[in-house]
Amino acid sequence: MALTLSHATGVDKPEIRNKTIGDALREAAADAPDRVALIEGIHDPTQRRTWTYAELLADSERTARALLARFNPGDHIAIWAHNVPEWILVEFGCALAGMVIVTVNPAYQAKELKYVVSQSNAKGLILVDEHRGNPMLATARDIQPECEDLREIIRISEWDDFISGGESFTGDLPTPKSDDVVMLQYTSGTTGFPKGAALHHRGLVTNSYHYFDRLGMSDGSVSITMMPLFHTAGSVMSVLGAVAFRCTQVLVPMFEPALVLKLCETYGVNALMGVPTMMVGLVEDPNFAETDLSALGALCSGGSLVPEQMVRDFEERLGAPFTIVYGQTESSPIDNMTSPSDSIIDKATTIGPPMPQVEIKIAHPETGETLPIGEIGEVCTRGYHVMHGYYKMPEQTAETIDSDGWLHTGDLGAMDDRGYCTIEGRLKDMIIRGGENIYPKELEEILFAHDKVAEVAVVGLPDEKWGETVAAFVRPTLGETVNKDELFAYMRENLAAHKTPKQWFEVKEYPLTGSGKIQKFVLRDQWVNGEWHEL
Repeated sequence: MALTLSHATGVDKPEIRNKTIGDALREAAADAPDRVALIEGIHDPTQRRTWTYAELLADSERTARALLARFNPGDHIAIWAHNVPEWILVEFGCALAGMVIVTVNPAYQAKELKYVVSQSNAKGLILVDEHRGNPMLATARDIQPECEDLREIIRISEWDDFISGGESFTGDLPTPKSDDVVMLQYTSGTTGFPKGAALHHRGLVTNSYHYFDRLGMSDGSVSITMMPLFHTAGSVMSVLGAVAFRCTQVLVPMFEPALVLKLCETYGVNALMGVPTMMVGLVEDPNFAETDLSALGALCSGGSLVPEQMVRDFEERLGAPFTIVYGQTESSPIDNMTSPSDSIIDKATTIGPPMPQVEIKIAHPETGETLPIGEIGEVCTRGYHVMHGYYKMPEQTAETIDSDGWLHTGDLGAMDDRGYCTIEGRLKDMIIRGGENIYPKELEEILFAHDKVAEVAVVGLPDEKWGETVAAFVRPTLGETVNKDELFAYMRENLAAHKTPKQWFEVKEYPLTGSGKIQKFVLRDQWVNGEWHEL
C-alpha cells in the first residue's frame, strides 16, 4: 500500500544475524577453508601476501592470544595504521579476544591522537612506525605519558615478536555475546568534535551481510577494499561484507587510482565501492581507458551527496549497475540503499528504501512529528543497527537517540509513497537567507551538470543583511577555470534569484574528512578567517 506518512520499515529478509564477528569468520573458514580470503594489494606483485580463509582464521586466533597475553577481555585496544593486513588481523583478533577495537585515523597529529586514546581509555596502541611522512611511533611515544591508561605501544613492524608473545596464553578464547560492544568508531568530524560510537557485533555482522546481499554479490566474488579501515566503510562494509559472502578481498594500502585500476584488472574485481571523489579519480586517471574492467558487476558509492549526473556518468563509464548507500557511523553504518535493479531515476535521485529490518521516518526537526509524504524533515532511524551510544558521553547520546529508540541523523530528507528517500542536506548545512530555507543539494545537482564543473560545495556564509548568503566552492574540470559570470547566468536559468550563488570560489582541493566527506564547516571557517578570495 502507498504510504501517506513518512515512516517505512525495510523488508523482513534477510534476518538479523545474532552472531559475533568471530562467529562469522569461523563459519567462513569452515565453509571455504582453501579459498583466498585476503590479498595485500601493494604495487609489487611478487611481494603481495595472501591468506586463505583457514589461514585468516588461524592468524586471527593467534592475534587474539597475543592480545590476551597482554590485556584482558573488555579492554580497549587502539589501532593507528593505514590499510595493512595486520589491521584486519587486529579487528578479528579483538573480536575473538572479547576486546574492543578503537579505530584511529592515520592522518591524526599528536593532539588528535591523544584525545582519542585518552577518551577511549585505550590500554594498548598498535601502530605503523610512520605513514606518508607522519612520524607515528615518535608521536605515540611523546603522548604516552599523558594517557594514563595506555600501558603498551605495539609496533606492526615487530609483528612476529608480538604474535610469539601469545604463546604464553594457554587458556581458552572467551565467548563474547552478539550484543557486546566490539568497536569504537570516532565520528569523522563534519561538525568538528569527534565522538566515539560504541558499535556491537550484531549490528556490524548483520549490516555488512545485508549490504553485500543488496549489492547483489555472490558467494566467492572478488571485492576490493579501497576505503580506509579506520572508517566503517572499510572495516565493516568491505571487510565483514566480504567474509559474509566468502569473497576474495583485495586490500589497497591507500587510494591510488592507477593502482586500484591495475588490481581490478589483475584479480577480476567484481565490486567497487568508494566515495564520489574516489570514483572521479578513477575515471579521470590516464590509465582508465586502457584498463579491462569487464569483471565489474556492482558499483557503490555514498558518504556524501551524489549528484544525478555523476551517477549516470559512473554507470556509463564503468559499465556496471550503480547503487547508493546512505547511513552514518552510529548505525553500523547503513540505513538506506538502492538496488542494482532499481530504475536509473531511482538510483540517480534517491537513496532507496530502508535496509532490511530497519525503520526510517522523516520527522519535523522541532516537534518530532512524523511528516506527510514528500515533506522535508530530519531523517531518523531505528532498529538492530543503532549504536549503544557515544562512549562516556551520556548527554550527547541522549541528544542523538531519543526515548523511543530513534537515532536522529541530523540530515534533512524526504520520503515518497514507496518508502524511497532523498537527502536534501544537513540540518546544519541548510542555508536560511532572509527567512527562506535553501537546500544546498538542489544547487549542487544543477551546478554539477555543467560540463566545466567537476565538483562543487554550496555553503551558507554569514551576512549582516540576509543572515546568510549563498556561496559556491567549485573545482573545475581538467583544463578549465571557473567563469563565475557564465555559471551565474547558467544558474539563473534554472533557479530563483534568491537561491543563485552570489559568491564564487575556485577550489583545487577540498578539506575532507578521513572518509572523503567535504567539510563545509571548514570552508566556512576559512572564509571567515580571510583565507578565500572571491572571483
